[in-house]
Amino acid sequence: MGNIILWEGFAVATILFFWFAVVKIVKAAKRRSRCGSKLPPGRRGWPLIGDSFNWYNAVASANPASFVHQQILRFGRIFTCHIFGQQAVVSADPEFNRFIMHNEGKLFKSSYPKSFRDLVGKNGVITAQGDHQRKLHGIASNMMRLDKLKLHFLNDIQVVLMKTICTFHNNQVIQLQDSCRKLAINMMVNQLLGVTSEAEVTEIAHLFSDFVDGCLSVPINLPGFAYHKAMRARETITMKINKTIEKLRSGRTRPEENGVLGRLVDEGSLPDEAVADFMINLLFAGNETTSKTMLFAVYFISQHPKALKQLVEEHDAFKSSKEENEMLTWQDYKAMPFTQCVIDETLRLGGIAIWLMRETTEEVQYKDYKIPKGSFVVPFLSAVHCDEGLYKRAQVFNPWRWTEPENQDKRNWRTGQSFTPFGGGARFCPGAELARLQIALFLHYFTTTYRWTQTREEKMSFFPSARLVNGFQIRLVRRDSSHPGNICNS
Repeated sequence: MGNIILWEGFAVATILFFWFAVVKIVKAAKRRSRCGSKLPPGRRGWPLIGDSFNWYNAVASANPASFVHQQILRFGRIFTCHIFGQQAVVSADPEFNRFIMHNEGKLFKSSYPKSFRDLVGKNGVITAQGDHQRKLHGIASNMMRLDKLKLHFLNDIQVVLMKTICTFHNNQVIQLQDSCRKLAINMMVNQLLGVTSEAEVTEIAHLFSDFVDGCLSVPINLPGFAYHKAMRARETITMKINKTIEKLRSGRTRPEENGVLGRLVDEGSLPDEAVADFMINLLFAGNETTSKTMLFAVYFISQHPKALKQLVEEHDAFKSSKEENEMLTWQDYKAMPFTQCVIDETLRLGGIAIWLMRETTEEVQYKDYKIPKGSFVVPFLSAVHCDEGLYKRAQVFNPWRWTEPENQDKRNWRTGQSFTPFGGGARFCPGAELARLQIALFLHYFTTTYRWTQTREEKMSFFPSARLVNGFQIRLVRRDSSHPGNICNS
């Protein structure tokens, strides 16, 4: 499946840049001649193709920012190149990236492929624009407030984890990438839709897998194409959400039984016809961030025994203080300093949003540069996160770097500009704290329940999305089942 997605994604890129190349180049030339723009320095690369293949080779590797860092040496942190048939202004400058993110809806707007826009929907916080986006973002942020995480999410997440972590057998070999994806969708379906039936969770997980696979596909709505399959999956998920809304309206089910969906309908924040898009957006964003960060965290600590030892010691201390099957409290979660360092370092090296896609809505003046209206602008977040000038030995996994005084200001992922794994400005991820809570709790239950060994060579890739190429195959061994508080005791 991974290879099929990979080659289909490559085919999409190839078709699109040949399709739009001439039109984009002509339009860009007209814009430049009209406004007398002074673009950042750069190069055109090969005719029509530009730097598309160099860009692809970088993002398909474990170091997606390598192409960007090569260009920085020649042109500086803000430069131009030609990718997929159009000129792009690429930024690895933290200050300019912050400027772009904080001028969302004013000077810039998000820019996504047609397949992604169609599947996510017009009432989703990811793709909506202007006042509509701000309203949706406000609703999502309200649903994910810290007080609601404590009240509605903390115990629910642990119930799902305690149920699913124990399903693995002693000495079982698993593909952790698949397991994390299933676990994440299980948690999100439970918390967002209130679904607890194993059969229904499995059905939605399959549908959602088809949905995600179509987000960067060729937008051809015919049988046999990933886009068609994804659209069918979207229709089924939408139908399930709308049926739940009908039950809520008729009083056949209570809001508190349907997670975020129930609270959303109960509060009347959105018209019913907009709710499905909104919920699908939350499912998509939450599932991708959570599942891949859980996976990468285990992958990184597996390569660094010292980090694994310190993480296990931190969580064993919580476990030894609990009765059997007793859950962690919010105070426990806030008292995991090394776990938070592991999460931050995982997000720095393996963040899901390695770059953003924006378009200028009017001419933008930034320092000495003048960027025309309608220009494609790419804040490359990963290039900042892996900048040797900002982080010593930037390509090395080192969770202890976040305890160093010189990195404390950089660590502010809500308002800082050097570490932005959840974006910023008007599109700052409203579920950032929820994702971190899920990841921390997963690491607790996974590391206190199992030891594991890697059984197959592995490498990272970020195309068409962040992943481990071979799925991270590991052999699990149960820890002492007689240990106090072991969640898998029978």
